[in-house]
Amino acid sequence: MDAIVFGATGFIGRSLVAELLTRGQRVAAAVRDDTLTPWLTSQGVDIHELRIVTADITRPLTELPDVRDVYNAAGRFAFGLGEREARSVNVTGALNVLEWAATLPRLRRLVHISGYRVSSADGHPDYARLGAYEASKSEADLAVRARAEDLSVPLTIANPSTVIGPGQYVGLATLVEDLWNGRLPVLPGGSDTFLPITTIDHLVRFLAEIPASPAGEHYWVLDDDTPLLPDLIGTMAAHMGVRAPRRTIPASVLRRLPRRLTGADPETLSFLSADRYPTASAHAFAASTRLEMPPAADALRAWADDLVAARFGSASPWQRPYGFHTVAGGPTWVTGDRHHPSHVLLHGLPMNADLWAPLAARLPGPVLAPDLPGLGRSAPSAQPVDAWLADLMGPVRTRPVLVAHSLACGPALRYATDHPDRVGGLVLVSPAFLQAPASRFSRSPLAAPILRRMPAPRLARTLGVPEGPEVRSAAADLRRPGVARRVAASLRAADAERGRWRTLSARVDVPVRIVVGSEDPLVEPVGLPVTEIPGAGHYPQLTHPTQLAHHLAPAHMPTGS
Repeated sequence: MDAIVFGATGFIGRSLVAELLTRGQRVAAAVRDDTLTPWLTSQGVDIHELRIVTADITRPLTELPDVRDVYNAAGRFAFGLGEREARSVNVTGALNVLEWAATLPRLRRLVHISGYRVSSADGHPDYARLGAYEASKSEADLAVRARAEDLSVPLTIANPSTVIGPGQYVGLATLVEDLWNGRLPVLPGGSDTFLPITTIDHLVRFLAEIPASPAGEHYWVLDDDTPLLPDLIGTMAAHMGVRAPRRTIPASVLRRLPRRLTGADPETLSFLSADRYPTASAHAFAASTRLEMPPAADALRAWADDLVAARFGSASPWQRPYGFHTVAGGPTWVTGDRHHPSHVLLHGLPMNADLWAPLAARLPGPVLAPDLPGLGRSAPSAQPVDAWLADLMGPVRTRPVLVAHSLACGPALRYATDHPDRVGGLVLVSPAFLQAPASRFSRSPLAAPILRRMPAPRLARTLGVPEGPEVRSAAADLRRPGVARRVAASLRAADAERGRWRTLSARVDVPVRIVVGSEDPLVEPVGLPVTEIPGAGHYPQLTHPTQLAHHLAPAHMPTGS
């Protein structure tokens, strides 16, 4: 084998394996449980040159393949660890890897992945002051250097900073999650706090180049141009359309406050520093291998998209690409193809674009599915929804079928009426303006606070749908500041618009079909083709997606208005 990667199922390790395989190397992945192979397959990585080996670095290593390059990406990254637990992997495990590497007859390099906050001072780190994670990483850094020198092992240490990218949900990600959910009233640290980042893609390319370079270097891999923490959080907040905290609270003050009050783990406070790091050698090496970091602000915005798409690690995105885009002056969450969709899908309430996941999987061609302004993950827009929809459709180069659900049927109808040349057809699914009015409760002042506190199982029962990922996604958004209130306001405003939309339905000049469930029929007459799905209620895209997709097929769309 060309290389072996310890810690191959971790965030850094698995991406490093993927990078080495992509470069055509024969790679052994040392794991305790093989969750790596499914992940690599999901990323489209060719695994023919991959060999999975079972290893536990907390014990002496034996019976592993002869390799040329050894990467130790294993580590116990968590706060609140005990000293023994942290040392067993981060110190003892690192030394076990080194001792084994020293026995390899054709070893070219041992690459040990450390941390950017490690101390270069001699002596045993202060576990009580630093916490078990940071202290164990510092102890390992010193121990590995000393033992490698004793055994004449060719060693390079990489000290990456906070590594960001798809799949990273710890560390800085928890701060961003609090920001997203409105739980970050003040920012920990000060105006000069420097929490540097590097992207996972840049890091693994950097690591892959190390074995062919001279040994003995120690590289701090981080972006010196990372914005200071207040600006970093401000960049991500602006991209996501949420409010950034305006005040900071020094780490020295946080240390004196009870954890139950601050919610901050004491171990994280040492990272709230203005320190800078010796990056010159890493920059020189990156330049020699023609590696460039992406601009920090762009990397942070891309990571924000990944975090929100994955619900900070609790869900899997159902459609790519995804992310926030400026539509009508505000951040809008957009899923799918913005330029060449075959269908544009507009969700109803109290859902978001994830409502369409079961249906989209059954439709031919790409789809475009946004969260409506102020709903789901999208920020409110200062412009009317009609202007927002026109701006959303601006980049579209096809004539897609516009599919709208419930309260979204009104704006879709208006757009199709005003822009008949931009759409190939219009499908109104459970159009609210032709069905029974919303219940009295949904129009009451109590609706918003109850919706905000409603757990996913109860929301599913209320809507009469299964409690799938689509409902859990909607419930998560309803807990965010302002979303439930805007949902309730939209429901209250719906009745006033009913007559307007009914009148407009007689003027539309594109092919139109109305699809409803037999359990939620129309209560208003309309001179348009109507299809009923037996047994379906208000959300046929969740309960009967195959039948709904059947009615959206070209053969079943009407040819005239």
